[in-house]
Amino acid sequence: MFPPTAPALASRAMTDHREAPDRQQVDRRTVLIATGATVTALGAGGALAVSAAAQDNPAVRGGGRGGDGEPCYALTSETTEGPYYIDADKIRRDVTEDQEGIPLRLRLKVIDAESCRPVRDAAVDIWHCNAVGVYSGYQDMGSGGGGGEPPTGEPPTGEPPTDGPGGPGGPGGGGGHQEPTDDERYLRGTWRTDRHGEVTFRTVFPGWYRGRCVHVHVKVHVDGEWTDAGYEGGHTCHTGQLFFDERSVLLSAGVEPYASNTTERTTLDEDTIYPGNGHEGGLLVLEYDSRHIARGVRAALTLGVAPDETHDSTDTPPGATTSPSAS
Repeated sequence: MFPPTAPALASRAMTDHREAPDRQQVDRRTVLIATGATVTALGAGGALAVSAAAQDNPAVRGGGRGGDGEPCYALTSETTEGPYYIDADKIRRDVTEDQEGIPLRLRLKVIDAESCRPVRDAAVDIWHCNAVGVYSGYQDMGSGGGGGEPPTGEPPTGEPPTDGPGGPGGPGGGGGHQEPTDDERYLRGTWRTDRHGEVTFRTVFPGWYRGRCVHVHVKVHVDGEWTDAGYEGGHTCHTGQLFFDERSVLLSAGVEPYASNTTERTTLDEDTIYPGNGHEGGLLVLEYDSRHIARGVRAALTLGVAPDETHDSTDTPPGATTSPSAS
């Protein structure tokens, strides 16, 4: 388990009133990333903490020299916002509320992909479905907005749907924003990056719904102002999704309440939103006890952004040739 968290703050309220510093404007460049795979022994018992890849590889952190023109980091892929975004509704780090599930500590670092400098005082939003595939604010939509087929009582097959509710072109599929249907706001939150460009959220491991793999949505806002009301103004420099490797998802499926979710599950490789390019596309680095994943998962990723650009949303990810579910 993770240590106790700080109390969640009231909606759109902050106790820290520091002003955002000026940010140097830079041009977008082509940049590089180094990836790898790691498996680390955990404790005397020999259980394994599994990492999707080497996010902290020194070649990634020190690959560029900032202002001397050397390439620094990969721009993280932009993906669709989906229909269930609610703007800066809860200024808080612990978004769990009363939701059951595997504790998830999500640490994100926002870095200027050109200069390697951390992006401080940015507003980072996350939102995702609960263990049984339902989004707060949209509970009337059912599991992921499409509702899917009625539970069959059979375990998830991992095979993606091709049509029908929740599948490509079905209800909850590609398209624009949908208005909330209720006042629930669990598993949603916004927080401020520190001087290292880092922000940490406490939540639960997401579940799945028909037509999509397990994922978390993320946005990064810059050039705004932190006030008593929260975060005002500025622009969105990144809209993306964060993904989980298959091993972690399969282990989570053996834990309640995930084990009760009989909705068809789409795998990472089958998903139509995941760009298939590892960390650059949002694949998280995960650490957990593989024998006892229910105790908690730590997830981390560095987001390489272009702070001078605006990326509010894309209804269709780059390179997509179909009309995928965008939830």
